[in-house]
Amino acid sequence: MNCTRFMPPLLVLCVSACATTDLEPVTPKDFIAARPLEDATARPVKIVETTVALPLPGQMKKIGPQAPSKKKITPQEAIKEGRKHALIEPSVDGYVNAIQIYPYTEGALYRLYASPGQITDIALQIGEELVSVSAGDTVRWVVGDTLSGSGATSRAHVLVKPISADIRTNLMIATNKRTYHLELEAVSSGYMAALSWRYPQDALAELTSKNERAQKRQAHTIESGLTLEGLNFDYKLSGHSPSWKPVRVFDDGTKVFIQMPANIHTSDMPPLFVVGQTGDAELVNYRIKNNYYIVDRLFRAAELRLGTKRQTIVRIERASSRSSLSALFGR
Repeated sequence: MNCTRFMPPLLVLCVSACATTDLEPVTPKDFIAARPLEDATARPVKIVETTVALPLPGQMKKIGPQAPSKKKITPQEAIKEGRKHALIEPSVDGYVNAIQIYPYTEGALYRLYASPGQITDIALQIGEELVSVSAGDTVRWVVGDTLSGSGATSRAHVLVKPISADIRTNLMIATNKRTYHLELEAVSSGYMAALSWRYPQDALAELTSKNERAQKRQAHTIESGLTLEGLNFDYKLSGHSPSWKPVRVFDDGTKVFIQMPANIHTSDMPPLFVVGQTGDAELVNYRIKNNYYIVDRLFRAAELRLGTKRQTIVRIERASSRSSLSALFGR
């Protein structure tokens, strides 16, 4: 038998083995046309976006009759109101062990309560690189930074500590990904051991990226669950050698896969005619995915025909027994 070289991908395999068989003669009247079906497995995965940017709690408007418009406020009052409504305070539900985890929203102010003699750890996202840290009061607040982990698990930490109670300042942290704004307040009654963030938009972007990769894999996969050991290439092709002659034919024990040339979609795709194992003509549905004909049952003989008066015919015949991979590759 003549075989081309074996190539690594699962579906780019050796060409059809040439085998001699003692099949009963098949006449043209035994063939009837099969009907191609739409491939229902090539549908994209639908992503439902459940996380979107929402107004901060203090910026949401009430539903119902609107209150009469207030009098015009001064710029100082507008700044005060804006800061107040953008401020996010710690919550019991936001704690994971001793870490307060805030949902990250660009432009929000995050409250941090600290105490003299205690360090509060501000943990950034894993892999996020610290660019700069700026504090309003660098005299009464001690601010430093450090790293934990290494390589891909490296994580930047900003450490803050007040030297006395009842003082306030603000902190701005710039990284290679985003900017954080914090309101620091020193109290003597308690402190936050650590705070961090969760990133809903990053989670949605990662889900979208995974979906795109899955769609690309799906577009290049003819069928799931195929294994090299379970494929039978014991088919032979005969007849004319048109530009659309199949590249190879194989089955997995239940379905037959006819691989056509990669440019088959630029020309007319020939219809498939089949004969059942009993020799009687049978109607067998098949579907087309990428450049493959997928027949949902085995057959012993089939023909691809194109044309009317002078048909171009390529015949496909299956051997009486399955070939082993060792025989297929000449081992």
